[in-house]
Amino acid sequence: MKDFANSSYQRRKVAPNKVKIQRKPIDWKKYLRPLGKAVAGLTLLALATGVVYGAQRAIGSVTFFSLKNIEVSSTKHMTRDDVLELAGIEPGKDLLRLNLKRMGEQLLQNPWIETVQINRYFPDGVSIAITEREPLAIVNMGFIYYLDKKGVVFKVLNQGDKLDFPVITGFSEEELTSDPKGTKDALLASCELIRILKEKGAFILADVSEIHYDKGFGFTMFTSSNALPVKIGAGDFSAKIERFARIYQDLMAQEQKLQYIDLDYNDKIIVKKS
Repeated sequence: MKDFANSSYQRRKVAPNKVKIQRKPIDWKKYLRPLGKAVAGLTLLALATGVVYGAQRAIGSVTFFSLKNIEVSSTKHMTRDDVLELAGIEPGKDLLRLNLKRMGEQLLQNPWIETVQINRYFPDGVSIAITEREPLAIVNMGFIYYLDKKGVVFKVLNQGDKLDFPVITGFSEEELTSDPKGTKDALLASCELIRILKEKGAFILADVSEIHYDKGFGFTMFTSSNALPVKIGAGDFSAKIERFARIYQDLMAQEQKLQYIDLDYNDKIIVKKS
């Protein structure tokens, strides 16, 4: 075995292995190029959208069918200006953009209007046909209302409204809600009674100051002079009024002595004297 201690061999220092790494510069263009394209695309899209929107606004502002002629049917309780204001219509508006349904709904908010029909006529016209309600009587329900011939309570009377109508009592606003069908039937019966009184010659509506309704006893009329009660009940009004008309003049000659008259029978009249 060699004696390395006495050997003339000298160890050499070995330089460590070093690998030189060369760093390449980052090619930013490689990464920015797609991003630039995306930004450019979005910019073009935004510009295109703006152009389309602007074009739509421009086209939308153009009126191809400008409203010039507005026909309104004749009305008794409303003026032409009232109708146009309530409908929200005036010359110059775009005929295509008029919402006829909404206009009709706005007009029907007026209690005088029963029906309304609106038509557009190209290139520049609109017609508004209105049917108004006509009062047949006045109903006292705490507040005083007009009643039309269909038994519809439709309007609270205001200052200036006409009062020369038959007066009906015995109904209430609560009954319109709690018993709508029964109340409507009774109001229709009131209309029928008034119609029959208008048709009769000897005993006319002008002789009646009030018509009172009671659920249990039906209708009672009160004469204009002395408020004499004339009980007529419910139903068969025509026959009862005809019988009464035949003796009406004779009875009125002794009206001061009468307490009431009862017509609510099929074949007779009961006269109660004081």
